[in-house]
Amino acid sequence: MSQAQARVGIGGWNYAPWRNNFYPAKLPQRRELEFASRQLSAIEINSTYYGAQKPATYAKWRSETPEGFVFSLKAPRYTTEGRHLADGGKTIEGFVFGGIAELGDRLGPVSWQFTPSRRFERDDFARFLDLLPRELDGRPLRHVLEVRNPSFLCDEYLALARQHGLPTVFTDSPDYPSFADVTGDFVYARLMRSQSAQPTGYAPAELDAWAERIRVWLGGGAPADLPYVQAPPAPGRPRDVFVYFISAAKERNPAAAKALIERLAG
Repeated sequence: MSQAQARVGIGGWNYAPWRNNFYPAKLPQRRELEFASRQLSAIEINSTYYGAQKPATYAKWRSETPEGFVFSLKAPRYTTEGRHLADGGKTIEGFVFGGIAELGDRLGPVSWQFTPSRRFERDDFARFLDLLPRELDGRPLRHVLEVRNPSFLCDEYLALARQHGLPTVFTDSPDYPSFADVTGDFVYARLMRSQSAQPTGYAPAELDAWAERIRVWLGGGAPADLPYVQAPPAPGRPRDVFVYFISAAKERNPAAAKALIERLAG
């Protein structure tokens, strides 16, 4: 990308309450991805967390989406839930080199999500990070780490993630550790507080606030009103930003994403 960009989307695209809500009435289900990818700028795929898809499936997803759209893929849990992360080399390579290249330029970040029971063990985690491939068919691969145990709220983890240049997911949720320390060259946020009573999932003022935070991230800064483990550094280089409305009042998440996209465009 020649300049920093913000991509905003949702998790998945097959969800019954989105029909006759986000999706037009009588839209065939086989065309839901085609429609969603023209309303949003990114989608996070959860199905890959439970198992890799066939190369033909990735190719089909690419063919149904427009230029400039990207998918974030959640890496398979059989790697991140293994007893020893350092033993995951074969499963990592099996996923990365097992067909996701068919997405071509639609391939966005690969998210490695760890369970709340996975504590930070530096040596094992460091060996795992060493295993992550950095290129795929000549294209740089973007990895992002979603850690969910409070033991990661430490200087040692931040130093390790920065050493490898890997971002940490900012998870806006009361259920998981939430810290916005920037550890890589892009920002990845999962927003999990949408409310059914709000037509756009979040109140207008909250969406305004998120639009402003994204602008700060895009400019290389750190939003002052988010939680940090360490004091935020001085502004750096512009960064790409990926934001997904996930879970909570799921039926409202497409409206939240569209409303945020409109604010950023304005």
